[in-house]
Amino acid sequence: MRVDGMLRAAPLTRPGALPAIGGRTRRWPTVTAVIPTLNEAENLRWLMPRLTAVDEIVIVDGRSTDGTVEYVLSVRPDAKIISEPPTGKGTAMRQGMAAATGEMIIMLDADGSMDPAEFDSFLALLCRGYDFVKGTRYGCGGGSDDLTGLRRLGNSALTWLANRLYRQRWSDLCYGYVAMRRDAVGRLALRSTGFEIETEMCVNAVRAGLRIAEVASHETERRFGESNLNTWRDGWRVLRTMVRLRFQGRLEPAPDAVDVTDVTVVHGLVPADPVQLGWQSAAYGRTGTE
Repeated sequence: MRVDGMLRAAPLTRPGALPAIGGRTRRWPTVTAVIPTLNEAENLRWLMPRLTAVDEIVIVDGRSTDGTVEYVLSVRPDAKIISEPPTGKGTAMRQGMAAATGEMIIMLDADGSMDPAEFDSFLALLCRGYDFVKGTRYGCGGGSDDLTGLRRLGNSALTWLANRLYRQRWSDLCYGYVAMRRDAVGRLALRSTGFEIETEMCVNAVRAGLRIAEVASHETERRFGESNLNTWRDGWRVLRTMVRLRFQGRLEPAPDAVDVTDVTVVHGLVPADPVQLGWQSAAYGRTGTE
């Protein structure tokens, strides 16, 4: 489909009944997009019009002062806005996942570096039975316009170490474009408050025995403003998280893992209670990349 002179992928089919196959009617699952924001109004002017295919949008805003919340509600009055102190990306992502009501959750940044036209690739793997799908900038068709030489080197070293600690074949550890089934949220037992949550999600998915897949994704440069990522500080936090969790063994189900205290809801519903899960063990370390 061509939009504004650019060739873009066709949007996802809206949820509803699909043609019956083998006498059974199929249905698209509902999808929630979770987006942490802090003064991202200009970037959201590019992103929000491209989120027409999702059923629910959860914005976790760090009390922006540039009109971020006002703009979101002007184009999506049904968006769920959660306001919280700007204590870190990890905290925002955990709050957003707790508030999501869709059967599938997609996590993406507000800076316009992650294209919603790639949603289909992530959701297709979830529909085929995977629990957790992570983007990779190093897969066929992926790439990055934003990685500096230092960040690329650091990501490669951390990915190499993670593969040996957790017996995986990941190609890109430090990338936050992720989709998961909502019933996997409690099993991840996330605790991180900063950028290291991207690593915690990956390693805890292995520890919990989730089925994991990687899918190629292309990261563009941030469209406006500057990133809050600090290469050395956040790289150290990723390393510390990865090593610490390796020696804690298998991750047992923890339905109360997502903390939703001290959250103010500006618009929409109060964040949902953490998902209560039944759990059956899966093969440790089984992923879609092995």
